[in-house]
Amino acid sequence: MKIGKGLQVAIISGARTPFAKAGTSLRGRSALDLAAHAVNGTLEMSGLEPESVNELQFGIVVVTPRIPQFSREVCFASRLPGSVRALTLVDNCITGISAVSALSDSIRAGRAELGIAGGVESMSNPAILFREKASRIFVDMANTRSLRQRLALAAGLRPKDFVPEPPAIAEPSTGLSMGEHCELMVKEWGISRQIQDQIALRSHQRAHAATLDGRLRAEIHPLDGVDHDTLIRPDTTLDRLAALKPIFDRSPSGTITAGSSSPLTDGAAAVMLTTKAWAEREGLIPMAFIRDVEFAAIDPKDGLLMAPAVAVPRLLKRNKLKLEQMDLVEMHEAFAGQVACNLKAWAAGWKEPAIGEVDTEILNPMGSSIAVGHPFGATGIRIVLTLANELKRRNGRYGLISVCGAGATAAAMILERA
Repeated sequence: MKIGKGLQVAIISGARTPFAKAGTSLRGRSALDLAAHAVNGTLEMSGLEPESVNELQFGIVVVTPRIPQFSREVCFASRLPGSVRALTLVDNCITGISAVSALSDSIRAGRAELGIAGGVESMSNPAILFREKASRIFVDMANTRSLRQRLALAAGLRPKDFVPEPPAIAEPSTGLSMGEHCELMVKEWGISRQIQDQIALRSHQRAHAATLDGRLRAEIHPLDGVDHDTLIRPDTTLDRLAALKPIFDRSPSGTITAGSSSPLTDGAAAVMLTTKAWAEREGLIPMAFIRDVEFAAIDPKDGLLMAPAVAVPRLLKRNKLKLEQMDLVEMHEAFAGQVACNLKAWAAGWKEPAIGEVDTEILNPMGSSIAVGHPFGATGIRIVLTLANELKRRNGRYGLISVCGAGATAAAMILERA
């Protein structure tokens, strides 16, 4: 196998579960169930034998302590053989892109020839933890042999100690949620409520159209009788969005609502990668090739979700490409306000030189996370799969991906069809 940067890594297959609002149609499915289903769907779509796969890179953000090496358990829960090298990734909202990047690097280095990258989240079934005091007492009790000592420790517990702590939604470094940070961003960048509602409406309208014509359904490996994303609201209007109350800043200056935010979502997605040579040898036609990827990190004080304004210009510059050369742009919609802020930064220049404006006709043509959903670990994979499929349908040349992440990070990727 040829090894090195010049090796073309191809996307040859991919599948995902339907995405559903947490607590609804997929609430009975664990993250492991969802992940295995996406992997099996990807294998089925490829037509290849599971024994052909060498490596699995799988991501999850809300991890379960009971399955610390999650990716390895996906091998056992799916049709993959036990011989597959498996690695678990946790990288907030850019986890899926990190999984694709890690697998691409492994293929280019010659450690794998055929692999699967994926991501999952079951927000219906997060790990619920005891409070710190109760956890300490339980651990001490487990390490004590004497019944008398155990009872003495247990006597220190109070009813409030048994109140569980759900996964935190605040940034550990700042104490603010992503939504609160985005409120700060839209105020700084002068993004109106009307612009945010328009972005949200467009997301739902386009996702609904892509569901009706089969483009989004083509990605989905049906599960429990569900063959479409259930969060899409085809009946929403600007008037309905305008009637929603702000949820992160309840003062008169607040602008971000549930309607302009991505919802807590259950779902999983996976893509299969290999070399161009391997695909040709097997008679497979690649959907697209991974041209390059860039990651960025900034200080949260500069805008928690503004790192795409750094990652995308750097990526285009390194590849000697311009924004206007992109046939499609897929941008993760954590919040409509985040999309608007980064688009404005790209046009005006911020920490990097300006790269221009994006034609809204090629931006998220099938909707994105506001309408489709945002299972943290799976979103990057879903976007890669959606873009690869749409590039192939349109016979486009270049597709750009932009994903912001908690912790003030971002990932950008260029897909190419030769």
